[in-house]
Amino acid sequence: MMTKRKDGSYGPLFINRKQRVALRTWYVAEDHRTIGYAHRPGWHCCPKPHAPHMMGRDNRVWVEVEIKDYNEEQRPKSQGGMWYLAKEMQIIKELE
Repeated sequence: MMTKRKDGSYGPLFINRKQRVALRTWYVAEDHRTIGYAHRPGWHCCPKPHAPHMMGRDNRVWVEVEIKDYNEEQRPKSQGGMWYLAKEMQIIKELE
């Protein structure tokens, strides 16, 4: 899930929110420690577009991504279940 800005660009929801992420471009994850958030470096991805705790905002959209070099982290079902913390990611397309 990404933020979709009024200009059509995408960006991370919480950490490094000002970053712009374009389609079909590989991005290496950066490590931004942020007060109030657990330190989990990497692009946070899930296997299905399901994360009830994140829904309800008009500017949030699901995107299909391709990832490289990732670790798995089991999270509560209410947070989407399995997360992949990827060192590299590219957006393939926005989902309907």
